[in-house]
Amino acid sequence: MGAMYKIEDIAQMTGLTKRTIRYYEEIGLLAPERSDGGYRLYGEEHVARLRKLIDARDALGFSLQELQQYVAIHEELTRLRQAVREETGAEKRAAVLRLEDTVRQQLDVIDAKLAQIGRVRDEYRELQARIDEAKQAWRQEQE
Repeated sequence: MGAMYKIEDIAQMTGLTKRTIRYYEEIGLLAPERSDGGYRLYGEEHVARLRKLIDARDALGFSLQELQQYVAIHEELTRLRQAVREETGAEKRAAVLRLEDTVRQQLDVIDAKLAQIGRVRDEYRELQARIDEAKQAWRQEQE
């Protein structure tokens, strides 16, 4: 077993608050182990999961519901990868096709988010262009 960390350590490592980490546990995004005394214990896999969640939340703007879907899909991918390794013949082919479908679904979600981000970016670029035009007009008036 690798190193185990308390919630304070994980909070410091990820930049999340202890409250956020507890909330993520409450809504099923994270499942820490427990010490004999009932304290939450986290391993490197928990740190990796939290960092993925932070990336999905911050970079892609995922809502909590989308983060839950992200975790469910990630768990399904892990299960399907294991099935691909263990199965043979028709079962292996079916597992590969399910894996492919799951990956495509996740890519569709990410593509939709990127398109949404692109639209917002375009709106801000248009606004910046208007601001630049207004500043140019002011400069010309000053001359």
